[in-house]
Amino acid sequence: MTRLVVVGAGWLGHPLCQQARDLDWQVEGTRRSPDEAVSFERYLAMPNEHIEHTLSLHDAWWVCALPPRARHADSKYLLMLQQALALSKTMSARGFLLCSSTGVYSNAEGIYSEYSDLDTSTERQQVLVTAEELVTSQQGKVLRLAGLVGPGREPGNFVAGKTLKSSSQSLVNMVHQQDVINAIFTVLSQWRAAQPIYNVCNAWHPTRTQYYQKKCQALNTLVPEFSSAEKVERIIDGSAICQLGFEYHHTI
Repeated sequence: MTRLVVVGAGWLGHPLCQQARDLDWQVEGTRRSPDEAVSFERYLAMPNEHIEHTLSLHDAWWVCALPPRARHADSKYLLMLQQALALSKTMSARGFLLCSSTGVYSNAEGIYSEYSDLDTSTERQQVLVTAEELVTSQQGKVLRLAGLVGPGREPGNFVAGKTLKSSSQSLVNMVHQQDVINAIFTVLSQWRAAQPIYNVCNAWHPTRTQYYQKKCQALNTLVPEFSSAEKVERIIDGSAICQLGFEYHHTI
């Protein structure tokens, strides 16, 4: 039976755990305050400078799916990740996969592949890049996720009536939760053949005006305003992972 440990069983990690269980995997997903009613949830936290946990699965795949807010420069994210990597090794992990972000790339125009230069001009980007280096230096793998949509994250709701800092004519780079989960399973199932890093981003790149007008009209919510109308054609190329047989099936 295949085993999976998910560090951060939240919006992305929880359904990942559920789907692994549906495949008859043994699963443990961590939270700082686990729900006793959820059989696979385990405690993992860093109340001081050391990880505390109730994990027990050995010889498992590990996926770190901690949310973006955990990656702020003033958080313990890097220390947590470093110690989670060490813990995974003591528990004979089969491999360690990090869910990172396409925020490692510049906001300037261009098409960004896994081989593009990284941008470390902000503290958040420095944290992201350092985290990726921690994982890849220990033979782990990284998925750089575009903007996430899916259950509970309907774009027509979370931008409704807001004034967005982005341009109305910049392009959308997003991916559905289920495609991300499918991408994780694809990489785990082809670990040796997989590259160290993949972008995960839907190939549809409408302008933000086109995208959010459509989403807000569908929900009858207020269309957002934008801080500028500058044309910015920034595209995240998420096609490389398709070489593993992966396909994007879910609309953004």
